[in-house]
Amino acid sequence: MADHEDTGTGRWAGAGTPPLVALQGEGRQGTVLELHDHPQHLLGWSTTATVSLRTDTRCWLVPPTHALWVPAGTAHSVEVLRAGRVCVVVIGPADCPIAWTEPTGVLVTPLVRELILHLDGHTDPDPVRARAGRLLVDLLEPVPSTTFHVPLPEDPRARLIADALIADPGDPRDLAAWADDTHTSVRTISRLFSQETGLTFAQWRTHARVRAAVSRLARGASVGATARAVGYRKPAAFSAAFRRVTGQHPGVYQQAGQDQGPRTTLVAPDTPVVRLP
Repeated sequence: MADHEDTGTGRWAGAGTPPLVALQGEGRQGTVLELHDHPQHLLGWSTTATVSLRTDTRCWLVPPTHALWVPAGTAHSVEVLRAGRVCVVVIGPADCPIAWTEPTGVLVTPLVRELILHLDGHTDPDPVRARAGRLLVDLLEPVPSTTFHVPLPEDPRARLIADALIADPGDPRDLAAWADDTHTSVRTISRLFSQETGLTFAQWRTHARVRAAVSRLARGASVGATARAVGYRKPAAFSAAFRRVTGQHPGVYQQAGQDQGPRTTLVAPDTPVVRLP
């Protein structure tokens, strides 16, 4: 992981204001941060990079239209699948009004985007920056979206299949073939996916394919090329599945990936919180 740049020191004025700082650095393709946690909350937003975040039970890939809130103390691993623009906001948990206990997706509205950019570009502590930080925290709202995460089964047989399909979502093998490869039965694999992920195998694979498609679309790939890469022969079938999962046409994510954002950023496990006035 690249070096990180401290952007200020001190403490925020005003009761009930969580310390907050945007960190800048370089996230390089292939970088992996093994399982770790932070004493601070993190808000990660990417404009063109592809970053995967995993906990014991979930795997997230956040599209450019959204950000991911990672609560303080949440054990997670990070992998940079493709280098690009990322911004991470570090928020001290003291007096923070957000009490989410699990990683949570939030929509990056135009105002939220501009506030993040403001914090990234204006590092000197002043009352205006403090108000911008408070407003950013106040505007964050959770959004239920299956594009944020794919639930991971714990059973080693089902987990083997899940990991393989996340690595290659276009793998055409059906459930019978996977059952044969894992030396078990179709009935057992079906039961494991339903019990441990809350989804049928077919539903889970669709979500995994859509998750992978978001990354490709954000990099500017066409809908047709993306459809083929994640296992769909016809773009129309892919678009229909994508809309069922996300509620949106895949072109929305393709356009979002063309936006410009803050400088590339990724936070290392030992990043200290910086308290700004």
